[in-house]
This record gives sequence, structure tokens and C-alpha cells, in this order.
Amino acid sequence: MPFFEKISEMGHEQVVLCHDKASGYRGIIAIHDTTLGPALGGTRFWQYASDEDAITDALRLSRGMTYKNAVAGLNLGGGKAVIIGDNQITNREMIFRAHGRFVDSLGGRYVTAEDVGTSVEDMDFVHMETKYVSGIGSRSGDPSSVTARGVFRAIQASAFQKWGSQSVVGRTVAIQGCGHVGAHLARELHAAGAKLIVTDIDAGRVQKVVDATGAHVVALDAIYSVMADIFAPCAMGGILNDQTLPQLKVAIVAGAANNQLLEDRHGDALDAQGILYAPDYVANAGGVINVYSELTGWSRDRSLRKADEIYETVLTVFRMAHASSIPTYEAADRVAEQRIQAVRGMIRTWPQYPNREA
Repeated sequence: MPFFEKISEMGHEQVVLCHDKASGYRGIIAIHDTTLGPALGGTRFWQYASDEDAITDALRLSRGMTYKNAVAGLNLGGGKAVIIGDNQITNREMIFRAHGRFVDSLGGRYVTAEDVGTSVEDMDFVHMETKYVSGIGSRSGDPSSVTARGVFRAIQASAFQKWGSQSVVGRTVAIQGCGHVGAHLARELHAAGAKLIVTDIDAGRVQKVVDATGAHVVALDAIYSVMADIFAPCAMGGILNDQTLPQLKVAIVAGAANNQLLEDRHGDALDAQGILYAPDYVANAGGVINVYSELTGWSRDRSLRKADEIYETVLTVFRMAHASSIPTYEAADRVAEQRIQAVRGMIRTWPQYPNREA
């Protein structure tokens, strides 16, 4: 990998490779852009096939966080951390305390939180070594309910754009993934009158959603071809691809999963098929809103009100896509870039050296 060419191409400011021999910790912290504020992004714990794969994931995810935070209207830049290893290990304290020390060494340029393969309890270990962490048990904790609220509002906005009404009464929604976010989303949709089709690799998770909502269950791969109005991916990314797109029989795709498009061209394909796509990092921004609320001291009610604003943000993306005749994933990037450029172009007004304190 031509490393410096890659980070230059993607616009990264800093990438830190971290190692702690005593705990066996191997981590990567990628800071993409801090124009809007300190870089915020979760820590992913994953058994990567190679170190190069881990670096690529950190670069891709951190850039995505810059756009997500910008579109959500937060004063935060984009960053991400990955820990290489088996996320099923039970003895986790030393690995996450080592991670906390490396996060702390950045002096607040990067703030971490939970992500795939990590938990609130893991963040509590990180917090033993640094204050630059959010989502710990004594504060906001699990952001899943706020993430789900934002996705629900994105679905409502998409319904309004497609059918002229935000109501989902009688609409069929196919949910892929019944984890924390998927389960919360299923309950919100059920309460709003939607019919649900669900799947998940974990039968126990599926049963809990069925018990709470009466959802119909299908096999893992069958979720792509079911007859539904809306497809809500709430599991892993890359699920909109050459194999799955021809199977879709929906009018809208709006869900919580990150990086749903395997490649940008699959966003073009959705547009060509007439399927309205609510870009993932716009729809699922409730998670970072929850983290931001912890950093700023917002109440839970204020966090939920901020997540409700995703409704209008999604409509803004749709309007730009229509006005510019571009796919919605491109329009979302433009909305983010406009805000970053606006802040970057502001005149700096504070006193300069030697007038400032030493």
C-alpha cells in the first residue's frame, strides 16, 4: 500500500499505529478532518485478514465520520479507531486500558466511543486511562435507541418524499438485523402502524422482536427478495451490491447499517432502479448525536429532539439530489462538504501570538 499517497488522496490529517506488548494490543487511530472540531468516532474490534485491511477500514470509516458529523450539524470532525484481534475474548481490561492510553496521548484530537465488537463496558475500561471517551456506563451509555429514532425519522422523510405522506401505517418494512438498533427500530415502526419482516443471524434476537411486534421472519438471504415497501439494513455494510440489488422489490432503502453501498456505483444503480436511498450516514447519525450530547451535557430529551432533525436533513439531501440531478449518496456528500468549507472559510478572530497566553 502506498501509504502516504492513500492518506493524501483520502484527505487524512493523522494516522497512528499503536502497540502494547504486555496486553497484546494492536490498534490504529485514524483522524480524517478536524475542521469542525475534535475527531469523533467509535473503536471497532475486529479480526482482520491483514494489517493492510485494518488500515484501510480505519481510513474509510474515519472519513465517513467526518461526513456524518458534518451532515448532522455537530461541531465534530471525523475519526475512527480499530483494534486488531478476536472481539470474543473475555479478558478485555488490559487491551482497552492500553487503547485508552493511546487515545489520551492525542490530547483530545480524537474522542472514541463504542462500535462493532466493543461495548459500554469496554469504554469504561478506556475511561480508566482517558477522559476522551463517550458512551460509558455512568453517562449516556448505549446509543442504540437514539440511533433508531433517527433512522425512524429518515424512513418517515423518505416516505414523504416518495408518497407525499410520512405515515408508515400499513407499509411493510423489511429489517435486516435485530440487534440493539434493529430491535428499537422495529418497536418504533410497529407502534407507528407498520408491518414488519425481519431476519438476523441470532435466533434469540429475532424471537424478541417477534414477541414484541408480531413480525414475520424470513431466512437471512431471503430478506433481499421479499415484497416490501421499505428495506431497512441494520446489520453489516456492503449489502447493496451486484448480487442483492437485482433482488430488491422495494421503493425505499433506509436503515442503520454503515457503508451499505459496496461501491459508489451501487448508489447509481439504486437511482437507476427508481429506489429512493436515504444515505446511511445521514439516517444513522443518531448514534453520534447521542455521543455529542454526552460531551456537551445535553439531556436525553434534547438528544432525541436533535435526532428528530434527521427528518429535515434527509429531505435537504433529497432536494439537492433532485435539483442537481445526482444520486442521493452524492447529494449527502455535498451537504457535508458545504458545511465543512463554510466553517473552514470563516475568518479567525482571536488574538494571535505574542498577545495570547504562553
